[in-house]
Amino acid sequence: MSNAVSHAAVVPDQPSDPAGDWEAWRAERRRSVTSAVGNLALVETRWAPAGERPDLDAARSGAPDSVTVTTVERTDFVTGEPEYGLRFWDAQSPAIQNFDRTDVFPYDPAWVLEAAYTPVSGARRVGFEHIRDNGGTRDLVVPGDIELTLDGREYTLSAFDDDGTLLLVFGDPTNGDTTYGAGRFLFVTHTGAGRVLLDFNRAFVPPCGFSDQYNCPMPPRQNRFHLPVEAGEKRPVFRDGFPAQH
Repeated sequence: MSNAVSHAAVVPDQPSDPAGDWEAWRAERRRSVTSAVGNLALVETRWAPAGERPDLDAARSGAPDSVTVTTVERTDFVTGEPEYGLRFWDAQSPAIQNFDRTDVFPYDPAWVLEAAYTPVSGARRVGFEHIRDNGGTRDLVVPGDIELTLDGREYTLSAFDDDGTLLLVFGDPTNGDTTYGAGRFLFVTHTGAGRVLLDFNRAFVPPCGFSDQYNCPMPPRQNRFHLPVEAGEKRPVFRDGFPAQH
């Protein structure tokens, strides 16, 4: 997941200029998604037959200069066996050429929230439905519970371990209206023993909102808020009717 998200997850502990730091984050997000191996550059994911590994060198030798080829691995959610494939990233992809901006809500300090965090011993796994699995679920490690009270309602959120960082996949009533339909992502920062920070101003469109070649996890029921989260990124905007992901 980490190379798919492709931007820094660190939030300063006590930023002196929160709005300025947020603007810098926005600039980094744009640089990231438009980079040569950013979300907009992914044009093809090619899976090898079961039990086989693709020939990376052969794929690279035949690729145009603008194309980068990398390997990718996943677990078949039916058999549990590893699957291997190749990803093709084009620095001159049509999506990059037609990308205009990612719309955002204005910065709002009221959406910077502290929450309680309770670690869970052992490797607890929670099933997450993925956008391209036709209703199937993949088990992801959720190392603890995030307890948050929002608008008078208590939530116990499940953020999974994304290479050592907690990644929250959440949904809210803005999805499909003003924000990306399948939900949004948010990195969760530890701030001390039993405490975490959720800065929803840095909620972002998942990789599948930029390219249909990604298979993003979708928000489980416990991660769906009842009130609109009017903070963070809304959705990508492209020029002249270029087809965007919904």
